[in-house]
Amino acid sequence: MSISMPAAKPLFDYPKYWAECFGPAPFLPMSRDEMDLLGWDSCDIIVVTGDAYVDHPSFGMAIIGRLLEAQGFRVGIISQPDWQSKDAFMQLGKPNLFFGVAAGNMDSMINRYTADRKIRSDDAYTPGGLAGKRPDRASLVYSQRCREAYKDVPIVLGGIEASLRRIAHYDYWQDKVRHSLLLDAKADILLYGNAERAVVEVAQRLSRGQPIQEITDIRGTAFVRRDTPEGWFELDSTRIDRPGKVDKIINPYVNTQDSAACAVEQARGEASVLGDDADVQVLELLPHPRLERDRTVIRLPSYEKVKSDPVLYAHANRVLHLETNPGNARALVQRHADKDVWFNPPPIPLSTEEMDYVFGLPYARIPHPAYGDAKIPAYEMIRFSVNIMRGCFGGCTFCSITEHEGRIIQNRSHDSIIREIEEIRDKVPGFTGVISDLGGPTANMYRIACKSPEIEAACRKPSCVYPGICENLNTDHSSLIGLYRRARDLPGVKKILIASGLRYDLAVESPEYVKELVTHHVGGYLKIAPEHTEQGPLSKMMKPGIGSYDTFKRLFEKYSKEAGKKQYLIPYFIAAHPGTSDEDMMNLALWLKTNGFRADQVQAFYPSPMATATAMYHSGKNPLRKVSYKSDGVATVKGERQRRLHKAFLRYHDPKNWPLLREALSEMGRADLIGNGKQHLIPTYQPAVEGYASARRKNSTPAGKTAPKPGNMQTQHTGLPPRETGAKKPTKRKPGRATPRLSSR
Repeated sequence: MSISMPAAKPLFDYPKYWAECFGPAPFLPMSRDEMDLLGWDSCDIIVVTGDAYVDHPSFGMAIIGRLLEAQGFRVGIISQPDWQSKDAFMQLGKPNLFFGVAAGNMDSMINRYTADRKIRSDDAYTPGGLAGKRPDRASLVYSQRCREAYKDVPIVLGGIEASLRRIAHYDYWQDKVRHSLLLDAKADILLYGNAERAVVEVAQRLSRGQPIQEITDIRGTAFVRRDTPEGWFELDSTRIDRPGKVDKIINPYVNTQDSAACAVEQARGEASVLGDDADVQVLELLPHPRLERDRTVIRLPSYEKVKSDPVLYAHANRVLHLETNPGNARALVQRHADKDVWFNPPPIPLSTEEMDYVFGLPYARIPHPAYGDAKIPAYEMIRFSVNIMRGCFGGCTFCSITEHEGRIIQNRSHDSIIREIEEIRDKVPGFTGVISDLGGPTANMYRIACKSPEIEAACRKPSCVYPGICENLNTDHSSLIGLYRRARDLPGVKKILIASGLRYDLAVESPEYVKELVTHHVGGYLKIAPEHTEQGPLSKMMKPGIGSYDTFKRLFEKYSKEAGKKQYLIPYFIAAHPGTSDEDMMNLALWLKTNGFRADQVQAFYPSPMATATAMYHSGKNPLRKVSYKSDGVATVKGERQRRLHKAFLRYHDPKNWPLLREALSEMGRADLIGNGKQHLIPTYQPAVEGYASARRKNSTPAGKTAPKPGNMQTQHTGLPPRETGAKKPTKRKPGRATPRLSSR
């Protein structure tokens, strides 16, 4: 029997709540005065967020708030409240249905701290870019304050922080495994992923009087229960993917009065979960029962076990990622002390009609007037951009997009996108005729999907493009090309730029798309992300080899020349990623020098919660393959000196890094790369520049030598990508991305 994607009730098919009579608000209210102007005596739902309130579909609180408003509910916003007491959480009064709590568009710890665990000096989601307007672990703190304010009001957690911390997870900042956020926050239910379906269903049920404790069957939710309900089959995760010697477990499918029915144990059935992995053991019964997928739950190792055993942590991470396809995912459960945290399967992706509905809601498209003239950097970046899709099937292990949005692409229609461009043109202040981006998590996955819905629903591969492009993936870019052409023909639109990251290994499958992009939609430079040149780290990232970059570069240069334009590729690379050796970084530095690149900024690996690369970093194992106590380990870069060294290789041209690089190259037996010729990576002399006094004492400049000029190296962090050495500086433009992307970078 073929597998198909489960059906879901359309978002626009729910009956409207009685408060629909009030109609849409110009802005969702943030004060009692605004509520009075709207004629409201109370809010049905209050959304608490760590971001400034921008009424724009690139901001989570705006999408959820406007969607619930369209369902007929009165929705208020508490934005960046003072968390020192409960007072700020009572400013709109007691909500009739629930508090919706989210940290914002980013995990609050990533928002506040750098990859080196240093406090950031700014916050792009705050007026004026000011730092310190939200607490660490904002979801947890906000939930506690909501409970203090009104202890009997249900608390619904959501947003990317809740998504990535829904399970027992490694926390980089404390260097330990923490509980599911649901337990630490003492919330009633957690919604993960893009939560439109779940939040509408929760609101509708609460409005009908159903207690929050009884809402346990909604996809994309996590909640606490004491025991597995009657009628469910419980399957231990170690039977699916045995990590090593484990305690013997009871087969949950065997009738205890007829245990002789269990005749053979063989690697089949569930072995399909693991692809080519060998020595998988799965119980098969004689007679073999039909396991109802929607009544089967996989028990992961408990919090206590994954906390104390890194191998079991990697195993749990592997199983979780194998159960992320909405078409075939089963429920998961994980014990925390005497409580079970239950995770229902992921939400069903939105249809094109539903995506159009969500993005067509009456957004003001500007920040709330309460902020006055203060600039909100994240808004300034995306104010003239349009989100055309969601999701990513790339599966990059360091990135959190797939964990949050899923790997099935959800697309808007051409008409919906064109209407939004026209609305930007006609309504958004300061529009000069340039759309800064038509994109999303990636620039060119729009309307790309599996050729077969049945295969898509049954697939468990973590990526559709690694180690190569899947033969079942339709790589047709024609719909995206048609959208570009239609958008740039609109009256009043002078230029359509593409600023989202390009998946170049997909783009080369459609030379017509590359030509269209290069000829019309590149503003001087185009950013792409090879991430590395060496196979060791690339295999741990699930990224293509550098040969794909070379192929794309040839097409890019060919079509740029045909268009009579001087345009440049800006490649991004990651330092200190799991699986990266010092030699790998040295080879990357040599590649950069050979190709004439000087990086202005360095992206160091950032272990975000729940990412596969984070499991590698914590456990030293590779969850992309079968995990066991005897399986090969993954080299991780954790020491401060080694992390500095890896970043220094990326900025081999910076004299500040030369002393460290000289020392390291000598230790690696590669002193032949130290010298003053073109074939050398770094020179033997140290420039007499302020700040290098100690280095000068150890490395004096030889007679007759002069300090090298910094060339194209920028001395300040400008926020712009690095430029190719020798290239004419392209015209500066305002960057933009349809959705602020949360990754480990």
